[in-house]
Amino acid sequence: MHILITGAAGFIGQLLATELLNDPSHQVTLTDINEPPIPKDVKYPQNARSITSDLLKGADAVVDRSLDVVYAFHGIMSSGSEANFDLGMSVNVDATRVLLETLRKTCPGVRVIYSSSQAVYGQPLPEVVDDSIIPTPQSSYGAEKIICETLINEYTRRGFITGFTLRFPTISVRPGRPTAAASSFLSGMIREPLNGEECIIPLEDRSFKSWLCSPRTLVYNLVLMLSLPADSVPPYIRQINVPGICVTIQEMMDALAKVGGQDKLALLKEKDDASLRPILESWPTQFDNKQAISLGFKRDSSFEQAVRDYRLETTQ
Repeated sequence: MHILITGAAGFIGQLLATELLNDPSHQVTLTDINEPPIPKDVKYPQNARSITSDLLKGADAVVDRSLDVVYAFHGIMSSGSEANFDLGMSVNVDATRVLLETLRKTCPGVRVIYSSSQAVYGQPLPEVVDDSIIPTPQSSYGAEKIICETLINEYTRRGFITGFTLRFPTISVRPGRPTAAASSFLSGMIREPLNGEECIIPLEDRSFKSWLCSPRTLVYNLVLMLSLPADSVPPYIRQINVPGICVTIQEMMDALAKVGGQDKLALLKEKDDASLRPILESWPTQFDNKQAISLGFKRDSSFEQAVRDYRLETTQ
């Protein structure tokens, strides 16, 4: 199976590529605006190729008739899109349209798995969001994702692609450095203290809830998409809310203390950020994931386990 990953230099792209390149049946093309590395310590690195490409200038360099599946992970994160409207629209919307048009002409019907976000939702919302709730984004990032979701639906309805949209929870705990996502602190408040560094929590509200998914569970659900039947969802409603768990900041702090030690809490500083609070408070905090679970998706057992997984993986 020949698989293309856009935005492959990013965390999720690298995470998925690592999983795919441990399976000899996959050929993987990694592309990004900066050269995406081929993950280390995989079983079949020879099955990967890395291409530096700007999708806004065309996708011909990375799209060919041999493609079976495309994971579209390129994009500018939430706070980055809010800070620079033109850049967000260009990278998140225009580049996606270029990619879809190239796929339509070169390999019609190809499976496309588009990464969306819970940021497509905005207030007011019920306590538990189900698939009947109409998204009303309150950020540029959420609006850009809705535009692309509509494109995925339309291109699938017309038979140009076989598209699926996955609305991700916030992924925690991410390794690496902080990102331009408004939710970046939801990894940083675990990752940085475990590394002996300070992290600022931009909310002075320990009851604040977030909808989270661990990297391990995310990659399981991404690989599931390779075999999910095309008719699992209607041809004009291709969105799937990926399962998560609802966790408060206090519960995250408790998990940090339990796994890393009580002393790590001293490295957390709580300070309201007026620019981030409206974005964070517009997002839903709990979903009814019956549809996704019925399709074979999994959810995490607990946030504490996600922290233990992160610590284990980063100390090996």
